[in-house]
Amino acid sequence: MNSFLRHFAISAVSLAIMGGCAATVDSTVVTTTVIPTQITVALATPVQAEEALTLKQIMANPDWMGILAQGAYWSDDSQSVYFSRQAHQSPVRDYYQQSITATTANLLELSQLHLADQRNGVINQAKSQKAYIYQGNVFVKNLQSGDISQITRQNDAISGVRFLNNGDLAYWQGNNIFRLHQTTGMVEQIAAIQMANEPTGTEEPSSYIAKQQHRLMGYVALQHNNDKAREDYRESLAKADPTFSAQPWYLGDSETISEMSLSPDGRYVMLALTDKNYTWRAEHDIMPNYLGKDGYVDAVPARARVAEDAFPGQRLVLLDLVEHTKKDITIEGLTGFDEDVLASVKAENAKAQGKSYKSVKAPRLIQLMQDWEWSQSAMQWRETDNQLMVMVEAVDNKDRWIARVDLQKGKLITEHRLHDDAWVNYNYNQFGWISGTDSVYYLSEESGFSHLYTKSASGKVTALTSGKYVVDNVTLSPDGKHIYYRANKDHPGSYNVYRVAVATGKNEQLTQWFGTLDYSLSPDGNALLLTASAATSPDELFIQPIGGEIKPLTHYTSDTFKQYPWQAPQVVAVPSSHGAGQVYARVYLPQGYDANQADKYPAVVFNHGAGYLQNAHYGFSGYFREFMFHNLLTQQGYVVMDIDYRGSKGYGRDWRTAVYRNMGHPEVEDLKDGVAWLASNANVDAKRVGTYGGSYGGFLTFMALFNEPELFQAGAALRPVSDWAHYNAPYTANILNTPDIDPIAYERSSPIEHAHGLQKPLLIMSGVLDDNVFFQDSVRMVQRLIELEKPMFETAIYPVEPHGFVQPSSWLDEYRRIYKLFEQELK
Repeated sequence: MNSFLRHFAISAVSLAIMGGCAATVDSTVVTTTVIPTQITVALATPVQAEEALTLKQIMANPDWMGILAQGAYWSDDSQSVYFSRQAHQSPVRDYYQQSITATTANLLELSQLHLADQRNGVINQAKSQKAYIYQGNVFVKNLQSGDISQITRQNDAISGVRFLNNGDLAYWQGNNIFRLHQTTGMVEQIAAIQMANEPTGTEEPSSYIAKQQHRLMGYVALQHNNDKAREDYRESLAKADPTFSAQPWYLGDSETISEMSLSPDGRYVMLALTDKNYTWRAEHDIMPNYLGKDGYVDAVPARARVAEDAFPGQRLVLLDLVEHTKKDITIEGLTGFDEDVLASVKAENAKAQGKSYKSVKAPRLIQLMQDWEWSQSAMQWRETDNQLMVMVEAVDNKDRWIARVDLQKGKLITEHRLHDDAWVNYNYNQFGWISGTDSVYYLSEESGFSHLYTKSASGKVTALTSGKYVVDNVTLSPDGKHIYYRANKDHPGSYNVYRVAVATGKNEQLTQWFGTLDYSLSPDGNALLLTASAATSPDELFIQPIGGEIKPLTHYTSDTFKQYPWQAPQVVAVPSSHGAGQVYARVYLPQGYDANQADKYPAVVFNHGAGYLQNAHYGFSGYFREFMFHNLLTQQGYVVMDIDYRGSKGYGRDWRTAVYRNMGHPEVEDLKDGVAWLASNANVDAKRVGTYGGSYGGFLTFMALFNEPELFQAGAALRPVSDWAHYNAPYTANILNTPDIDPIAYERSSPIEHAHGLQKPLLIMSGVLDDNVFFQDSVRMVQRLIELEKPMFETAIYPVEPHGFVQPSSWLDEYRRIYKLFEQELK
């Protein structure tokens, strides 16, 4: 049975485990809706592993599993694929090119890397040339002949490039924009933007003494008049002589340029400006490196905390390079631009302090949309003319707008407003023009799930997808007739690639994978490059022609890893007793599992990190060490559950926002339901269950042990958040607002406020060089527990480790301690 058929066969078994399915059929796609059930689930007994796993093996340098392909992308001719491979802890990557018909890849020499059809490039309107930046310099490739020309060779890096409508090439470097004329080869500086005040020039005397000096001293007056004459001459010459470059722009000395975008004809530049005094850190934002290379304690810079990070927003400015005029873009055209969206939160907090709050309308701070998982610009020009759409968000996280920019009046006009009383998702925000039309496409969570929409110039909105599934990774086909996307239509834990016809709305399922995958459409629009995995198979690359069969391209997973009889976790739906519907989880069973044996099994519940992350899926887990550790635990007689608690990714808006202003409480309710499910369905002794997790998972370990002391008999918190006021602003302010506005949410959600509830053994482990969740989080928690006279905790520190541990010796030490804790407390 080939790998695809094997994955498909597993899907039928796994779906049956859910308890019952109702299939809804349309003309092109079969979608599956899982029906909640309370019946006892029949779990499949795992295969027997003849050779037991060891902690030293699974925490070793992961290269033994295989050095996988990363960052894969298509060649310009769609006939080969480029990717990199990097050994664990290697400081550099190796780059490869592999034909889509070949079985092996060619290692690229360093001298070839600038020729490697760079991933991020721009194509001219005739689709005959591609421009890209490599090592800070501009290159242009003739797509017919394959010839490559280097346009610049300099040390100051170029940050952006685009083709203009007439075929000229524009690029920007720092705050300067240049135009390369295709007919003459001349390089013209079309914009010199100075973030400084405009020079005053020769000024007339204003004080009494200065006027007297000019009146009485002829030499002084003569010098003054000569200076004025020279300035007038230079100004007249610049206006009359066409060989002069454009006069500079002076935008004041109080801001910096965050982003710039040039119009297709080179006339307009849109700028996003930010207060120059805003910094991502303050002087005291440091962490100590106790193992500095010179033998001293090094003060390492660290990011600001949400309690102190006051982002001032951005200001949009439009420059007309032809008329040399500047327009400040007003935000009054954004629907709800002055709403007090936090009024109810402020009122609740004021009431708790014995005060009252009266709502006040005022302009809100905005910024260009920042999405953690997309690389497109938030400023999108229509290629055929000077129409500009921007995506902006409110700094308060409650609104995201797609707005048209009125270039003549300097104002924003709302095309789409996405409001969320909790927070607007920082994922699922792709948008752009549909080539050859006056319409835009965009993703929106307005229905409760991320879906794909179009909007025409007449204002007609069309939903191209709908249902209880998530759409992401949107790609417009080269001819503009189809939009490709990824979605988990069949099951929340399995993703496939689809496309929809823009004209008719007809959807087609293109892949039949059971697991997780991502894709890239070939430049010619004829094939998909897939990065795909299954439960026990790490990511490999595959090629699938549109309408054709999937074929493997790479085989980098080691034979040692592939040949070991790994237990594939079974994905189950846990009924919620707290109104959440179903909670999906991975379940690993002990070897020789017997549902009816008299001695019930001990169990471990793993809490994934990030909060907004999906791990109960059918692909290979990003937590590959934990996957192997869970296999080891099953060999030692444990049942393991890995649960996608509320707040996890892949289940829609309401699941995501269930933790708003209440982190650590809905999730622990889901953990309680998980333990109850294990007791009812997996022969688990509910009095012998432990839990562990890192980062957000460590935070949940804290919250579970502090607030539900009888739920788990022991817990290990790795790199844990102990106080959300000390975490970063972009993540935390979404969910809890800010501490000055919403202290109730922070006190409700921070483990350090609940530490008095600890009754069971707790292990706290942190890296000293963690620049994500600071080591200080654990230090403060330890001191709090000491003062509360809690003797049942222990700590372990890792002096050289950041948030994601690097050294195999640290991983081994950490998991030895976790395993020892469970062996002591659960058996």
